[in-house]
Amino acid sequence: MSSALDALSLRQRVIASNIANVQTPGYKAQRVEFEDALTKAVNKGNGTVTAKTLTSLEPTREDGNNVNLDTETVSNIDTNLRYQLATRAIDNQFSLVRAAMRAA
Repeated sequence: MSSALDALSLRQRVIASNIANVQTPGYKAQRVEFEDALTKAVNKGNGTVTAKTLTSLEPTREDGNNVNLDTETVSNIDTNLRYQLATRAIDNQFSLVRAAMRAA
């Protein structure tokens, strides 16, 4: 979960940077990928991964910028929901540990 939270946090920062540069000529949007690597790591019994930041291959406008505000907005909403889900999962784990400590 820690790797997922770190990667989602990075994705939020990258999305914010993309949105901030929506009008910057020549700016290429960035994307954060980690889900496939995390799935493989978890299947191997290791949940530690490092997120990769890649340049988007989306088509560019005449000014060379390829940031799509609609795509960034949807990605931001999706990332925020995933982040909330991950923090709730961690909170539930800690709740179980607290309950076990009280019972002992």
